[in-house]
Amino acid sequence: MTNILRKTIAVLPGDGIGPEVTRAAVEILQDCAKAFGHHFEFREYSFGGAAIDACGAPLPKETLAGCRSADAILLGAIGGPKWEGLAFGTRPEAGLLDLRKELGLYINLRPIRLRPSLREISPLRPDRLEGADFEIVRELAGDVYFGKHELRGSGMEAEASDVAAYSAREVERVARYAFGRAAARRRKLTSVDKANVLATSTLWRDTVAALAREYPSVTVDHLYVDNAAMQILLRPAQFDVILTGNLFGDILSDEAAALAGSIGLIPSLSAGRPGQPALYEPIHGSAPTLAGKDVACPLGAIGSASLMLRESFGLAAESQWIEDAIDRVLARGYRTADIAERGKQVVRGSEFTAAIRHELRAASAGASPVSS
Repeated sequence: MTNILRKTIAVLPGDGIGPEVTRAAVEILQDCAKAFGHHFEFREYSFGGAAIDACGAPLPKETLAGCRSADAILLGAIGGPKWEGLAFGTRPEAGLLDLRKELGLYINLRPIRLRPSLREISPLRPDRLEGADFEIVRELAGDVYFGKHELRGSGMEAEASDVAAYSAREVERVARYAFGRAAARRRKLTSVDKANVLATSTLWRDTVAALAREYPSVTVDHLYVDNAAMQILLRPAQFDVILTGNLFGDILSDEAAALAGSIGLIPSLSAGRPGQPALYEPIHGSAPTLAGKDVACPLGAIGSASLMLRESFGLAAESQWIEDAIDRVLARGYRTADIAERGKQVVRGSEFTAAIRHELRAASAGASPVSS
């Protein structure tokens, strides 16, 4: 029997191509609701640079309140040269850090999945890509990003410092999530740090090693971050779940996205305290030079919507329905310009979304969807 859900989704289009790709994701979610009988209410709020222009702050009180009252949050992208001259702490990115802090979002999940039809756009040889399918779990609320930042003096007398800090409690809570992901997958966890030179990494490694005793079914190994970066390129298939801190996770997850051929393909989830809504967003930037040209690839945003259905709403069948439609469209040769190989049909972003929606409607007409 179908389980009918009613959910409220806060939509933060943001800046640059954010509104375009978010619109695509919302259209796909609307199709899902219609096909499966769910009711999704979308409430749009200003955020990032757009909010600075409209309200004077990247995270207006109304936006924060709307996010808190929602069941999940869908974000497009934020930032751009227009706001780079603003004081530190008032730029669009400050709004994202504040939103993570206010909602207690201390976990970031980025699934690295290589779609079969896009293997040719990966920079790696097919033999190195074979079997690559892993997740990166990044701690999101600590480390140097949330430490004290100081810039003193000027000219050759200038000095700067950024303080990184972690507590064992902060490490343990994100590590438990990563162990749970690994236990449900292939039961291997790789913890990444720089314990040979950093005190925060020594604490990280000690905490993860101690927690591993509670998860005997999960094999754990530890890599220094420089070696991990190299291994992602040399043998990506060795990884199942990678666990790491905020700074290292930011860098490694973007590197891993390159395996898929484009940063525009990867979705992400940010979650935290029970009862708080999770935040879903593509990991690409706002690409302001592409805004309004209808050339942006919507797959990262659509993938984020699919991830939302699976992780926040427990709708695995609906999520797979979307993923299968994406794969069929790609198999038929449709591409946006950034992911196009020679001989493929290059279409605009809206046309790519329309092709996916056509596949979804065809699938619904062919067989009645069954909810998870």
